[in-house]
Amino acid sequence: MAKIADKIEVLTDPVITDMGYELVGIEHVASGKHSILRVYIDSENGIGLDDCEAVSRQLSAIFDVEDPIATQYNLEVSSPGVERPLFHIGHYQRFLGHDIKLRLVRPINGQRKFNGAIGSVSETDHSVELITELGSVTLDIELIEKANLVAHF
Repeated sequence: MAKIADKIEVLTDPVITDMGYELVGIEHVASGKHSILRVYIDSENGIGLDDCEAVSRQLSAIFDVEDPIATQYNLEVSSPGVERPLFHIGHYQRFLGHDIKLRLVRPINGQRKFNGAIGSVSETDHSVELITELGSVTLDIELIEKANLVAHF
């Protein structure tokens, strides 16, 4: 069974693309009877409040008809920000060499959280090599629950 975020991505990606934006990814955070549906968008010119508002209006109209989530939820449309979330293998390839922090769905050797630089990405194995302070570790992208770039100021 596909995750709610995957189903919503299929619904929203063509609309967001037609509006001139890139769909970065979708997070569905369930919390009891209520949840948050967070849609990240981007564009070459950056994202402002007006962009988020326009996409939110379009998606709300689609969701009113399609009703993709059975429970109550709040829709949030947002820029990915400086600590951009990584959702797809293409994101890891795009940010090769950048520092990221990530959390796995289950621990590997007792560890669930990792920090390091993206060393390499394998489309064949669907994995990412992370260069950490303790050496390199190869992780299956399907096991990554959440990953974000680390901003350095």
